[in-house]
Amino acid sequence: MTETPHPLYVTHADTLARALTAITERDYWSAYPESPSPRIYGEHAADEGATAFRGYLGQDFPLDQASATGGPVATERSPFGVELGVRYPRPDVDQLIAAARAALPDWRDAGPRTRAGVCLEILARLHAHAFELANAVQFTTGQAFVMAFQAGATHAFDRALEAVAYAYAEMTRHPSSADWEKPAGRGDPLRMTKTYHVVPRGVALVIGCRTFPTWNSYPGLFASLVTGNPVVVKPHPGAVLPLAITVRYARQVLTEAGFDPDLVQLAAEAPDDRLATVLATHPQVRIVDFTGSTEYGDWLEANARQASVYTEKAGVNTVIVDSTADFAGMCRNLAFSLSLYSGQMCTTPQNILVPADGIDTDQGHKSLDEVAAGIATAIGKLTGDPGRAVEIIGAIGDDGVLQRLADATKLGEPVLESRELVHPAHPDAVVRTPLLVKLDAAAEETYGREWFGPVAFVVATASTAQSIEIFRRTVGARGGLTAGVHSTDERVLDEVEAAAVDVGVHLSTNLTGGVFVNQSAAFSDFHATGANAAGNAALTDGAYVAGRFRIVQSRRHR
Repeated sequence: MTETPHPLYVTHADTLARALTAITERDYWSAYPESPSPRIYGEHAADEGATAFRGYLGQDFPLDQASATGGPVATERSPFGVELGVRYPRPDVDQLIAAARAALPDWRDAGPRTRAGVCLEILARLHAHAFELANAVQFTTGQAFVMAFQAGATHAFDRALEAVAYAYAEMTRHPSSADWEKPAGRGDPLRMTKTYHVVPRGVALVIGCRTFPTWNSYPGLFASLVTGNPVVVKPHPGAVLPLAITVRYARQVLTEAGFDPDLVQLAAEAPDDRLATVLATHPQVRIVDFTGSTEYGDWLEANARQASVYTEKAGVNTVIVDSTADFAGMCRNLAFSLSLYSGQMCTTPQNILVPADGIDTDQGHKSLDEVAAGIATAIGKLTGDPGRAVEIIGAIGDDGVLQRLADATKLGEPVLESRELVHPAHPDAVVRTPLLVKLDAAAEETYGREWFGPVAFVVATASTAQSIEIFRRTVGARGGLTAGVHSTDERVLDEVEAAAVDVGVHLSTNLTGGVFVNQSAAFSDFHATGANAAGNAALTDGAYVAGRFRIVQSRRHR
């Protein structure tokens, strides 16, 4: 049975082909330019996007979704102090699930090429509204605008396209049909025609997070959708608008392409609804994607037994400092990694393990205190000018982050105090610079758990060998998404790489320039591994998408 290509597949076939090449070559490639320059997007694109964003504020969100019968609810509070007031309808869960299931058969039967073409058209539509989406990400999450444009829009689109490419490759790995013939002695051969159907698992649920609502949600959303599953999108109550915009444009494209828009639905909630838990354990929900706390991720893995659950949870990201050929570059690189978005990234380093007797550098031997001071000085220079600093560190919207920052100030020996900054454009914004605290290796109960936010520890160890032991133990117990090492000794680099493989964490070596440990590139870097306690999903690879469908065959004699 041959699938007739949908016009949208034809439109986007070249983009899909290039993405399929990119996931095998793993060189640099991006389908969506990351610079918000008017030379790329047009002179009026930024203003039009900002105007579109402001048009949502204080209004009922325009959502043509029949299952959205309750509400309205308005739960977002901007870290920049901007009044949002967007009102979203609450869904009826039974209607939500019923609508999703009713939309599945036609989407399933459309085939992989058609589904891929429609998904790429959704991404093209979102790309056309990139500035609108970036403003929504900025003012709900606290990201600075350029970061919101990149991580919240263009890089998120790349991650979605990457998921589509992996899924398409897996769905088309086998032929759609085969003529089978087996010799049968003196008689006629046994002949059969076999047809292989890609069958989706069922209703998929994406549980969004506050800090990166699109970047973390798009892989699961598009991996499930392209493999034939209807998707329910449950945003974090503090960052609904970016995913509501996503759902709005996805539904538009689905309708225009001749499919039921209820293939993608929004599930906004009031603060006490516990909608994620209700949906995740619903008998008809067969796929759950979640990014967030370890506690809730563990709960989902244990309790959403009817579903395939993909989690990205918290971890203890670690940098081992043994020696360096570029002390200033190392300090600048670490300072930027610690400062970016106020440490509110799942990939931000937290523990910097340094031998108590210091390290060898291109500037001579540096004591532990000099290493800590070098990092602190670099952070101070990076965040000294508020106007420049806020474009790097953004703002904080979670009271839990502020509480952890307050608690951490009482620990160990302060190397660099956190400062409150006034945002030049948004005086009500909650802005804090990073806190750097020195601890002894014996304080493992403190640094051995995650302190999400602008909190980092310089940990004095007996030696690099002990640093590696601590790295193995803490990441082995609590997980990690990134790790780094600085050393001029190849033997040390090999030992740390072996340890990173053992505990299942991605490692970066001797970063001193424009590549940072907490950033990953779609189509080249793997994000997360699913190989430690920080989650069970590797975003994105073939295994991440393959479990979202099954192959069901039918046989007929011919």
